[in-house]
Amino acid sequence: MTMDKHDHSHHGHDHGSFHAAPVSADSSRRVFWAMILTGGFMLAEVAGGLYSGSLALLSDAGHMLTDFLSLALAWIAFRAGERRPDARRTYGYHRFQVLAAFVNGLALFLVVGWIAWEAVDRFREPVEVLATPMLVIASLGLVVNGIVFRILHGGDRDNLNMRGAMLHVLGDLLGSVAAIAAALVILYTGWTPIDPLLSVFVGMLILRSAWDVVRRSGHILLEGAPEDIDRGGVAEHLKSALSEVIDVHHVHLWSLTTAQTIITLHVIVDASADHDTTLAAIHDQLREAFGIEHATVQIEHGQCVEAE
Repeated sequence: MTMDKHDHSHHGHDHGSFHAAPVSADSSRRVFWAMILTGGFMLAEVAGGLYSGSLALLSDAGHMLTDFLSLALAWIAFRAGERRPDARRTYGYHRFQVLAAFVNGLALFLVVGWIAWEAVDRFREPVEVLATPMLVIASLGLVVNGIVFRILHGGDRDNLNMRGAMLHVLGDLLGSVAAIAAALVILYTGWTPIDPLLSVFVGMLILRSAWDVVRRSGHILLEGAPEDIDRGGVAEHLKSALSEVIDVHHVHLWSLTTAQTIITLHVIVDASADHDTTLAAIHDQLREAFGIEHATVQIEHGQCVEAE
């Protein structure tokens, strides 16, 4: 079989469709129940924070509010990801998960900024804190946040949307621990500055992880190449693994989600190479060596058409 000079070929379906891996129903269900538990306890924590005068409780309640919203966004993203591709969105709605993770990461920066602002005010003008109610509510919060974290921890931890949701809940878990510690210190020593001090400490702990989520999700939204795949390495691997491959160029890599990598590339092959056999071998190599399931390969002879 002869090959045209610039024969476009795909892997078993036309260029207008994309069959992506289904969104995990288990992860969607876990996020839903985490959202319900978080929202319910958030109301109790707001009431307790106002009654006791504790910034640690109020800041944790504020964080739980953003958690509730972030979990709701994560759940909506999972639900949207179940929708099939259409004429306007040929890749489907899977990228909405990455967008949700990006928004959740940015929300964490805002929460930490608010906590720091409130803490400065508390250092300047200390307020009375009722340690006993604070201790009771913070202890209940630790239990609830522990349950929610355990629910999410059993899901897909490689999914950025799930990681963003887990990070919010982890911040709540640390916030509850800090509120308990602050309550105990105030109860036995009466030193109220420990309350805003520990609030700021918890905020600093979650900033690094928040930045990681924002950085990775932003990289995907900007169509950046996957961090674990070297573009030059793909070309070299195909040339060394397949004797009929003469050159590989115009290699473009990007990710739909953290689990779905897409590649387009031009491959110059020997004139005697069989089209179907060579194409199948290229797809096999991409799948086995790099885990790439979705590839668009342009088979060429001689000089690249775009180079002309």
